[in-house]
Amino acid sequence: MSKTIPKLLQETLKKYPDHEAQLWKGENGHYNPTTFSQLYTEVLDFAAGLQLLGAKKDEHIGLISDNRREWFIADLAILSLGAADVPRGRDAMPQELEYIIGFSECRICIAENEQQLVKILQLESKLPVLEHMVVLDRKFTSLETYAGRLTIHTFEDIASSGSAVIAQSGRKVIEDIIAQGDEEDLATIIFTSGTTGEPKGVMLTHHNFLFQVEQVGKVIEVGPDDTWLSVLPVWHSFERILQYVALGTASTLAYSKPIGKIMLQDFKKANPTWMGSVPRIWESVKMGVFANVKKKSIVARSLFHFFVWVGNAHANADDLIHNRVPQFKKRFYPLDLLLGIVPYILLYPLKLLGNVLVFKTIKQKLGNRFKAGVSGGGSLPKSVDTFFRAIGISLLDGYGLTETAPVIGLRSYFHQVPSTVSPIPGTEIAILDEQHNPVPPGKKGVIYARGPQVMKGYYKRPELTAAIIDADGWLNTGDLGMWTHKGEYAICGRAKDTIVLLGGENIEPVPIEAKLRESEYIEQAVVIGQDQKYLSALIVPDTKQIEIFLKDQGIPYVSRADLIEMPMVNELIHEQINDLISNKTGFKTFEHIVRFKLVKAQFEIGKELSAKQEIKRHVIVEQFAKEIKTLYSRT
Repeated sequence: MSKTIPKLLQETLKKYPDHEAQLWKGENGHYNPTTFSQLYTEVLDFAAGLQLLGAKKDEHIGLISDNRREWFIADLAILSLGAADVPRGRDAMPQELEYIIGFSECRICIAENEQQLVKILQLESKLPVLEHMVVLDRKFTSLETYAGRLTIHTFEDIASSGSAVIAQSGRKVIEDIIAQGDEEDLATIIFTSGTTGEPKGVMLTHHNFLFQVEQVGKVIEVGPDDTWLSVLPVWHSFERILQYVALGTASTLAYSKPIGKIMLQDFKKANPTWMGSVPRIWESVKMGVFANVKKKSIVARSLFHFFVWVGNAHANADDLIHNRVPQFKKRFYPLDLLLGIVPYILLYPLKLLGNVLVFKTIKQKLGNRFKAGVSGGGSLPKSVDTFFRAIGISLLDGYGLTETAPVIGLRSYFHQVPSTVSPIPGTEIAILDEQHNPVPPGKKGVIYARGPQVMKGYYKRPELTAAIIDADGWLNTGDLGMWTHKGEYAICGRAKDTIVLLGGENIEPVPIEAKLRESEYIEQAVVIGQDQKYLSALIVPDTKQIEIFLKDQGIPYVSRADLIEMPMVNELIHEQINDLISNKTGFKTFEHIVRFKLVKAQFEIGKELSAKQEIKRHVIVEQFAKEIKTLYSRT
């Protein structure tokens, strides 16, 4: 029989039974270890307990929870039975859960905590197929409180009942089912929240995931001595594949949260070598560093910015010497070598000094073993990528979709070419123009992908599947890309995000938004202008930094809520926009932001942002229709 994810667990167990599979926090906040042997026992117990509820092969089981150790146990248990899970995060809205659980016909649903349980129980009348609820949290109101049509169980109850079955009948009761598993069995149905509104159930098989586990390991350096700091929503395919990579390489998962203070504390506690993240996390880390520097003396600030310049210049020279410059236009390597070697040698002592005086302190916040961050869910902004390279922290930009489980591109750990990703081994990439012809290096086109990681299709939506995957197996990503002359490619935005002005100019908003977020005073930005004469922007200001600015200027204000109405604040943001988006910074005249509107509340995941923290443009256009109208009024 072919390999499945539970069989992968069994293979790792044979080699590393006493190795730490998970590090999870107890009530005291300290990390507790779970070995692969313990993990396997917990998986079999929980699988046997689910079997007592009637769970069987090809069944769909809801899994509504954020990232935690019990999620992985439940996931592996469901897959061990030959069933498929239907995951979602706890930020899911009730109407989303109604659609997801109902459309996928879940008879059993696992919820993280009491809040999720209540959310689903309120939908009970609309979910006639649902029979059993299992709650992962240990602490919640007594089960009798929720007596009704659905039977409610705790995670511990299911595991305990399963353990009793295995004690009586032996592990073969589950292991025989695992042995019958096939790589083409459905592993999951992930409903994309996406940025276009309508959820679509992406069907991914064991083979889709296991291909990634095998190939990603060739691009990064990971093994049994490594630890992953796990911070992203695991219901999404990016964090999920990283957990399977950890499983396949016998490395350790240390659970944390994408909250700056908590995450940095856990870096110290877990001392990880790797972390999967989204660009926004690294943007926040960078902003935090610059905010701290701003509080220091003028000498300290000057030294910091000088050494960042040195680090960046040295990294660029290093790229020239080692042939790592992205070649969107052909380059002559002997000339690059000559151009790079002199500044490399001259700047090297200054780089070492900068590391001792400035950067060492920053890097120590990530522990003393950190190799690299793997960033997905959108391309790294160039300013973020450049800053971390300058201070000596590697970030590997990744690219993919839920529909490709998800990786189809990743910057190699062994040959890091800035601003690009490379197709992972075994994956075909094509970049085509509007006439479906291949584009040459340096020209934009739509990215198509073909490989073993491409989804089985959208659940119960063959027409949508046919619209995205052609007869030859090529999947239209909807993203714009550009080849280099050496076979890497850059992500240039979303084809369907393209803004077309009245003058016919085509504009990609994502690079403009990324540039705007480089301002310490801008938290979030959305560029708009479809069918208009010019571009405008909705800006969410960083109120904390603006308060510091006003205090430094001796300008009084009543409250944070009043900041966006202050002329001084609007003038400040106006200056920031004009400085960042100009011909001098590489933007064409029609890409300039003519007008803007400050927005009070931050955009939230599940509302204006997708789970990957991508902007849901259609939601924002609807929600801020009045504000947008004022941006294009004659006054």
